[in-house]
Amino acid sequence: MNWYVVYTKPKWEKKVAERLNTIGIVTYCPLITKVSQWSDRKKIVSVPLFNSYIFVQIDEKKRNEIFEVTGAIRYLFWLGKPALVKDSEIETIKNWLSVPEEFEVAVDHWKKGDKIVLESGPFVSQSAVIREVKQNHYILILESLGCVLKVNKKES
Repeated sequence: MNWYVVYTKPKWEKKVAERLNTIGIVTYCPLITKVSQWSDRKKIVSVPLFNSYIFVQIDEKKRNEIFEVTGAIRYLFWLGKPALVKDSEIETIKNWLSVPEEFEVAVDHWKKGDKIVLESGPFVSQSAVIREVKQNHYILILESLGCVLKVNKKES
């Protein structure tokens, strides 16, 4: 079965994923933990990695079943067809989220435009292009995943 990307109402990602799971549809809503600040307190909360998007694994013939759940709006389309996500891309996201938050990379010789292959961490074996070199971090473009990554330089 294929993985599809479903667009949800804002702030409904977890609800939609939970409701789809109850009707037997496999979902994945990647969550990250962050500290939210209110006027009177701070709280650690789990928020979706992708705002208003969840992943569903469903047979092509049953794609319309997701609309039985309130909050599911539409599928994400690419070139006129529903966007498909590979199992390996879902696994990459899961691996990335399973790595401890404090992950450091020690490099001092990269320059803008260099093409590299990451040797460790959640994106191991992914190729990247250096977009920006700053005093305390690098900005990398992971072309195969279509995302930008900020890597902090390790202090010696």
